[in-house]
Amino acid sequence: MATQLSPYLNFDGDAREAVEFYGRVFGTTPDISTYDSVGPVDDPALATKVLHAQLTIEGGGTLMASDVPPGTTLTDRASVALSGETEDRERLRAWFAALSEDAQELTAMETAPWGDEFGMLRDRFGVGWLVNVAAPTP
Repeated sequence: MATQLSPYLNFDGDAREAVEFYGRVFGTTPDISTYDSVGPVDDPALATKVLHAQLTIEGGGTLMASDVPPGTTLTDRASVALSGETEDRERLRAWFAALSEDAQELTAMETAPWGDEFGMLRDRFGVGWLVNVAAPTP
């Protein structure tokens, strides 16, 4: 059995908007469960918030997310690294471009000192993304 590392992102009420955006970026439909989908909820404001969302990404990987419950402090939204080989270049560059919508570009997608193509941004939801395309092997 293989072990898979899956990033889990935390949001303060905008998880649905974020995972729907990521679904469009990666060409997949998120599976979203709300707090009220698992049973009665005492706080009506929490009922339609995201308890758990999951996106399966083409080529491998799973991205998960949720809204933090009231009274929980959101301290870090996490960062996600996307990496692949030279043959994945077009897809990775397209994802970087799509994630750049209303984002803060921290490092342009270009050849890095170590030889790979690399770019880094903080998206409009505050999540950091690092995209790396391995340099062609000689």
